[in-house]
Formats: sequence, C-alpha cells, structure tokens
Amino acid sequence: MLQPAPFMSSFMEIETGWIDFNNHLNMGYYTVLFDRAADQAFESFGFGPDYVQKHNHSTFSAEFHIRYLRELKLRDRVRSSFWLIEHDDKKFHSFQELYHEDGWLAATGEGLTLHVDLSGPKVVPMPADIHARVAAMAATHAQLPRPEGVGAKIGLRRRAKG
Repeated sequence: MLQPAPFMSSFMEIETGWIDFNNHLNMGYYTVLFDRAADQAFESFGFGPDYVQKHNHSTFSAEFHIRYLRELKLRDRVRSSFWLIEHDDKKFHSFQELYHEDGWLAATGEGLTLHVDLSGPKVVPMPADIHARVAAMAATHAQLPRPEGVGAKIGLRRRAKG
C-alpha cells in the first residue's frame, strides 16, 4: 500500500562513523541516508529484498545530485521524502528532501534510476504490476506543487552589473 504523497521514510539516526573531522555528517553519508530512504519507497513498488532473487532484475542509480543545505551532527534523527517526478517503463526521476526530526530541511537529492536485467546487465521495462505502482505514485505526486529545487543547476551566481 502506498503512503500518502509524498512518500516519507522512517526516521534514521546519524551514526558515529559518519562524522568527519569538521564534526558534522560527512558528505558521502547523505547519499547513504537518501539511498536507505529510497529503498523504503522502492519496497512499496515491489523492488524489495527478494526482487533480485525472484526476477534477476534490480534498480541501478544512473545519476544523483545532492544539495547540502544545513549541517547534520552525531545522533541527529532524519527522515526523507520521496517524490516521483516522472517515469517511463524503464526508468524514473525522483527527488528527495532530508528533514531533521525538528522539521528543518538539511539536504535534497535528485536522481535517475534505471530498471536493469542483471543477466546483461541491460536496461529493460519494469514488470506491469510494478510499473502500475510507479505510475500511481507519479500520478499522485503530479497533483502536488513541485518541490523546490527540482532540476537545480550547479554554478556560480552572478550579480547583475550596473
């Protein structure tokens, strides 16, 4: 059963080994948090732990971009939204927001995920039942205002001369 839009993960706690010499969450572990949260959303589609064993198919991340907005520290608890922005029968574009348990936004992540036949490996269409659940989530999310930051570009901001 799909959760109301947007999908929200369970709470996750920042682990001791993830803290860097600046005494905050190392940048690589934001990806871990986003990935763990996405796994929860993927289970609602049918990409659970047994999917690979039953079908010899899986999902691969083709691209992922993170915006770091506010520091996270040891033992902070966070949860992540999961928005399905668009999809086709072989891939989907998602957007996530990482929220501190106090409600503030710590980071966003945006990715492109591929459905892959591991015997190739090659990108292949999702099974009809899974594609229907992906399409249902996408339709629900399409009715909501688009989250801020989707499609954000990297670059230096230039002030207008004058």
